[in-house]
Amino acid sequence: MTDMLGKKARTLLPGSTVGILGGGQLGRMMALAGSAMGYRFVTLDPTPESPCGQVADQIVAAYDDREAARELALRADVITYEFENVDAGVAAMLMEESYVPQGSELLYTTQHRLREKRAIEAAGVQVAPYREIRSAEELREAAEAFGFPCVLKTATGGYDGKGQWVLRGMDEVPEAYETLSRAGTQLVLERFVRFDKELSVIAARSPRGEIKTFPVAENIHVNNILHQSIVPARISEDVRREAERLAVRIAEGLGVVGLIAVEMFLTPDGELFVNELAPRPHNSGHYAMEACRTSQFEQHVRAVCNLPLGDTSLLTPVVMVNVLGQHVEPLLKRMALIDEAAPRLGVEPKVHLYGKKDAVAQRKMGHVNVLASGVDAALQWIEETNIWKV
Repeated sequence: MTDMLGKKARTLLPGSTVGILGGGQLGRMMALAGSAMGYRFVTLDPTPESPCGQVADQIVAAYDDREAARELALRADVITYEFENVDAGVAAMLMEESYVPQGSELLYTTQHRLREKRAIEAAGVQVAPYREIRSAEELREAAEAFGFPCVLKTATGGYDGKGQWVLRGMDEVPEAYETLSRAGTQLVLERFVRFDKELSVIAARSPRGEIKTFPVAENIHVNNILHQSIVPARISEDVRREAERLAVRIAEGLGVVGLIAVEMFLTPDGELFVNELAPRPHNSGHYAMEACRTSQFEQHVRAVCNLPLGDTSLLTPVVMVNVLGQHVEPLLKRMALIDEAAPRLGVEPKVHLYGKKDAVAQRKMGHVNVLASGVDAALQWIEETNIWKV
């Protein structure tokens, strides 16, 4: 049995050590899920006592430190990554010296918006119309063709709304181009897609080619940061099936190993456009920790270790709500009190905090999975707590 890279696929059983490039909250939750299965973990991250480093061994070093990466390779039986901005050169080096079933090609593709869009199109899936921008003049021409609003983005480095500029008129073109071009990377202009809902599907694929998708999440963003994921998404059965089909097509077309999060726009006429990919566990999949038979973190470990994938069936409706820095204090105060609203509404809030040192406003510090008999009850509990009105 070989993987998409032509290398012999290995099956790593519990007792093996998983190395994680990146020590953030995704690595933390991956290590917690995998440790329950009997795996050991070691992470490489420049921040001492990183969220993952609190629950696993940690090598404290920069992501482009090749000697530290070699140490990770020596200590781990298999290596994965928990965010895209890991140095692709290091990942490529590790492929030669260790076992990285995800490879470096997918990382290389998803680190760059233009490469990512072209790969999505090559898989036969539509994205919003876009153009590469190499000058202010090209930006003017493309903006005139697309109309306003349209969105200028850096090709690399952007997340949670960073590296983006929503252009609302031609007068903004010079400043937008000058500001974003300072990043020193290519720029891409996207036609603004008027959508009814933002959706995401997380697909898992193992080296043996087995694929499973998690239920479609309906995502609500506030200030370009994910606020809530509502599951089941409030969409038709046809849209649900099509969203899952597109995620499978991308996972197959890109030869994914592990997880791929596929973010989509649903237009008023029922069309789906893929917006972004993330080749790892994803914020919009946190709901699965209690609400599905298998969490996305356990599934990722299963996939990279080439175990049979777990059942992703939804056990209960759920709303995941992110806890940002400004929400931590009111959340902690509420946790110390008897929650009168939860039994009245028939919900069960499950709190996950990531162990980050400083609760900075707009920084992701944790999340709450509100399990309920229906998503309306979960949304009502979130509203009544007043935590997210801060």
